[in-house]
Amino acid sequence: MSGFPSLIHLAARVKILFLPHAITQMSRPDRMITVQEVRGVVLRGEMIEDYPEDARGHSCLMLGTGEEGRPVHVVCAPKGDYLAIITAYLPGRDEWNQDSKTRKYP
Repeated sequence: MSGFPSLIHLAARVKILFLPHAITQMSRPDRMITVQEVRGVVLRGEMIEDYPEDARGHSCLMLGTGEEGRPVHVVCAPKGDYLAIITAYLPGRDEWNQDSKTRKYP
């Protein structure tokens, strides 16, 4: 995991590809997450969960700050010459603790 965040940063600097699911989630009226917010998360955010066995390939969940300081989560996967944005959303208080880094478990 130690070198994985650097792979994300390198891929993001080359090209960012938004998968259809990500665009749908970003465009929801209750979210309206911008491309700039996602770019900021993947370039300056913190990796909070690692998914090395993901069926889509090694991916991770990143946390960063969006417009007006709101927390934004981005699931992404480096693919060599681009970074795939799988989804982006605003962490809900029903699933995430106030730090937006740790999940609440039932």
